[in-house]
Amino acid sequence: MTLPSARDWLFSLKTFTAAMLALYIALRLELPRPYWAMATVYIVSNPFVGATRSKALYRALGTMLGAAAAVLFVPPFVESPYIFSFVVAMWTGTLLYLAISDRTARSYVFMLAGYTLPLIALPAVTNPTGVFDLAITRTEEILLGIVCASVVGGAVFPNRLAPSLVERTDAWFRDAAFYVKETLSGRIAGQAISASRQRLATMVNQLEFLLSQLAYDHTRPDILVRAHALRGRMQLLLPIVSALADPLIALLGGAHARPAGLEALLADVVRWFDAPLSQDDDAGADRLRERIAALEPQAAELTTWEGALLSSALWRLRQVVDVWQDCRALRSLIAREAGVWRPRFRHWRLGGSERYFDRGMLLFSAGSAVAAIFVASSVWISSGWQDGAAAVSLAAVACCFFAALDEPAPQVFAFFVWTCASVVLAGLYLFVILPNVHDFAMLVVMFAVPFIIVGTLIPRPQFNLATMLVAVNTASFISIQSAYEANFLTFLNSNLAGPAGLLFAFIWTRVTRPFGAELAAARLMRSSWQDVALATATPPGGDQRNLAARMLDRLMQLIPRLAATDDHRHPSIESFRDLRVAFNALDLLRVRRRAGDEVGASIDSVLFGVREHYNRCAARRARQPVPESLQAAIDAAMARVSRAEVRGETVAPSPDEPPAPAAPARPSAPSVPAAPAEPAEAAAPAEPAAPAAPAAPAEPAAPAAPAAPAAPPPLPTRYLRDALHALVGMRLSLFPQLSGVSGPGRPEAQA
Repeated sequence: MTLPSARDWLFSLKTFTAAMLALYIALRLELPRPYWAMATVYIVSNPFVGATRSKALYRALGTMLGAAAAVLFVPPFVESPYIFSFVVAMWTGTLLYLAISDRTARSYVFMLAGYTLPLIALPAVTNPTGVFDLAITRTEEILLGIVCASVVGGAVFPNRLAPSLVERTDAWFRDAAFYVKETLSGRIAGQAISASRQRLATMVNQLEFLLSQLAYDHTRPDILVRAHALRGRMQLLLPIVSALADPLIALLGGAHARPAGLEALLADVVRWFDAPLSQDDDAGADRLRERIAALEPQAAELTTWEGALLSSALWRLRQVVDVWQDCRALRSLIAREAGVWRPRFRHWRLGGSERYFDRGMLLFSAGSAVAAIFVASSVWISSGWQDGAAAVSLAAVACCFFAALDEPAPQVFAFFVWTCASVVLAGLYLFVILPNVHDFAMLVVMFAVPFIIVGTLIPRPQFNLATMLVAVNTASFISIQSAYEANFLTFLNSNLAGPAGLLFAFIWTRVTRPFGAELAAARLMRSSWQDVALATATPPGGDQRNLAARMLDRLMQLIPRLAATDDHRHPSIESFRDLRVAFNALDLLRVRRRAGDEVGASIDSVLFGVREHYNRCAARRARQPVPESLQAAIDAAMARVSRAEVRGETVAPSPDEPPAPAAPARPSAPSVPAAPAEPAEAAAPAEPAAPAAPAAPAEPAAPAAPAAPAAPPPLPTRYLRDALHALVGMRLSLFPQLSGVSGPGRPEAQA
């Protein structure tokens, strides 16, 4: 373990100063529980000002909401203890469900409101007339701690969150560069690659919560927009690189001759990825795009499997270059807090905002907490234990804290262990140290050494839970008052209730949630299969964008749950392929609306086969072998699309979708289509206008109908290449074992 840095010591000193200030003011105001003000400082403090402010605001709102609920529920239900227990449990469970359904900092409002009710209401059952005073004083104590933490954190050497964003993402850039370079070398499996893939997904998930705190850091709106754009590009890189892996393996690992110039191009891309992040190299990216365009096969070459593979690989390679250039540019703009960003990576499907939530698991987690609170309350009521309210309260806190985890039991047990340690430390203070303390200054000196040392470890994720619990629980269990008063039996009876409640929560969690991450991963995979089937028939427009966003978000949740392995058929790799199949299907649907009868019928056959396969997987709750008939349908569709492009056929635009906007032109090369298989694509190059098609015979208009507007001119055959790329990607995703061995052959040979 590395020693605490100067930044860690500064944070600890600031937090201790704010805690002592809160304790001093609470004692001077003669609040009944001044230690809660001190404990609150350690709960809300964070090394970054924005995170502290957001947590402080949401804790204040949650506390006031929970306190109001206590005042509302205690008087009418206190005479019916079991009904009251049920009301408390349902309130906590409902707010907990809302909390774990929100992955931003705002979830803290619901979490606090959920378990603040039992913390206030349960101790008040012996004196229901005092519940209002208890709710008011607890709110005052917590607000006092919040104000002290926010003022000291923001006034004394404030540490802003925005500048540290670049520092936090640098680890992602290192992992991403390694992952891309391994993929370009033809390696997609192995312990190092799987671990890198998991870290990339984990960082993307963590940034979602982190960015929700940026608004409280006085971050400029443009920096906030760029930070969200950076996370979006980071999220897109994984599936795009995955889509590049299969065609590269097929091209470089097969028995046929390797395309001339491809290996040299890949080597130069690797060198470009190794360039320092602080170095702006837009010219290098432009040169790479020019070389990619120069290698693009002509339409006649697409009639071979190797030509189709090369076209697909080059298109995806350009996507990787565009995304990486965007990531580097956004990182530089955020670091400098100046400049204009011109995105190089665009796609018609971008813009979806939907996130995936496993509602079944969320309901089960909240329901488990409801049952735990009700059972614990029933045991307390039947036993007549005077201090049992503390046991139920801490059981509720533990169930809420870790409800979103796949395996909460280990964390609940750690909560129990460190709470027991806090009881011992509080007893040492209360009966050995505090009897020798005669004024507040000496109390500060006695608290300084352990609390400052513990505070240096709070910023470290691996120690955050333990150190925060020790600081908060020790302050609470000492129960500091304006005058020293201690009774060993009273201390033991009241402070053993908390560990007893946590032990109950651990046993309950172990019994009711023994399945761990395996069940969550299996449910995520089944849900993804259902969405793949949906992607073959979803309506056009916004639903497609949201479907793509939901599937990508679910994939980011799935990857960290899958263990690293050397198996090329590991579920994490298969899940990438499922996502690519869905995106390919969406792109085929887009082309299908413009295609003629022959191409359209072949696309319909492929989409039907994909839908049947994934519906079968979802129904049987296990991945099924892909039928050979689907491979034949894909090969036939590829042959028809290739033949249509060679003949120069055009496809008409859909009347409800405008043509894609043109981007700045690049050096002349065969037209490169929009990305069929990925969640984003580079800006489409400007293309020459297609020759006018012969006029079709006019159809007689209906007598009462107004004159129809003139039909838009046919779009270039780039849409046929879109379809070809989608079909190549679908074949590689569904039949990766055949990608380097055989291809569909020449289209002329297909029926």
